[in-house]
Parts: sequence; structure tokens; C-alpha cells
Amino acid sequence: MTSVLLVDDEPLLLMGFGMVLAAQDDLAVVGQAADGVEAVDLTTRLRPDVVVMDVRMPRMDGVEATRRIVEAGLSSRVLILTTFDLDEYAFAALQAGASGFLLKNAPPETLLAAIRTVAEGDAVVAPRVTRRLLETFAAQLPAPHGPPAAPRRVDRLTDREREVLVEVAGGHSNAEIAARLCLSELTVKTHVGRILAKLQLRDRTQAAVLAYEERLVRPG
Repeated sequence: MTSVLLVDDEPLLLMGFGMVLAAQDDLAVVGQAADGVEAVDLTTRLRPDVVVMDVRMPRMDGVEATRRIVEAGLSSRVLILTTFDLDEYAFAALQAGASGFLLKNAPPETLLAAIRTVAEGDAVVAPRVTRRLLETFAAQLPAPHGPPAAPRRVDRLTDREREVLVEVAGGHSNAEIAARLCLSELTVKTHVGRILAKLQLRDRTQAAVLAYEERLVRPG
């Protein structure tokens, strides 16, 4: 059973999401919050597997709430809901440690699949939308000046692991990466696991963000 905390300042949306999840045998809504302050408090007390988090809310937005949940070392994974697929707040939430994001107008089956995916430790919810988001806002990262002061984190990776990381940052699934690099899916999964362990990341969305931040991948 996967426990879920729903966070949104619109009561009708909370009601709708709750009804969709209540019909599932493997998902249980353990709480609801109307803003980021409540979200952090309930996540701390209830320790849900997944927090479905709105971005724009009163008192504390979803970005700051996500950051506090992650910095507190809680095991709960955050799935961000956003109205627009190129919302800078959603990108900021990924940088803050969210495990993925989804558009609010997504059909119910997509929401359910996203929750299950995030609960399993993955973050490929909408790969191509993720790529658009990352490429758009990666362009806003400051340009590097001179040689790096310290070795980059990606320097810990082998050449093959760097290749896989580039594909992850491109928004490709394990099956797509396997086909593109002529590997088995099991081998790709193993490489992804090693990448996350070496870079001390929670999931592949954080890996994609890091790839852009360290200029391993560039927009376009």
C-alpha cells in the first residue's frame, strides 16, 4: 500500500484527487493540506510515501515546502503538480529535490501511474516534457568563468555512465536508452543505479538537473 498526502489550495481539486485515489486498492490518502506550511507539518508527522504537491499556494509555496521536506531528510518523495509545462516554479522544485512533476490537466490514469512511479523511486513521469522544462531553464544557468575550482561531481562516473547520464538528461526511458546505446535494459538500470549512488542523488530527475548544471548536457 502506497500512502499519499495531497496538497492543493483548491478544495475541489483535493476532493477530485482524493476520489480518484480512493478507488485504487494499492493507494491510500493519509492526509490533505491546503498550503506548504501544512504540507511540511503533515509530511513530518505522517511520513507518506508520496506527496502530491501544488506549486502556487498561500503562506508557503510548493517549492519551499519541497525544499524543507528534502532538507529534513524525510523519505517522502514529492510529485509536483503544475498548470503549465514550462513553469519556472516547477523547475525550481526539481532543483529543490522533487522527484518529478505532472500537469494538472493530466488524465486520472496518468496521475495514478505517476504516483506509483515516484513511489518506486523513479521519476520519469513525462520524459519529453521534462526535457523541454530542463532545456528551457538550463539556458538561464550562469555561464562558467575559467576552469572549475574543484572536480565536477560527474567526473566520478565512468565513460559509459556519463553516456547513460546524458541519455537520462535527454528524457529517455531505460528501454529507449538501451536501444540507443545497444545495451540491455537490465544493464541500463544497473548503470542508472550506480550513477545515483556515486552522485548521491535520490532519483533520475535530480540526475538530469545535475547534468545540466554541470554542463554535461546543453540546451538544444
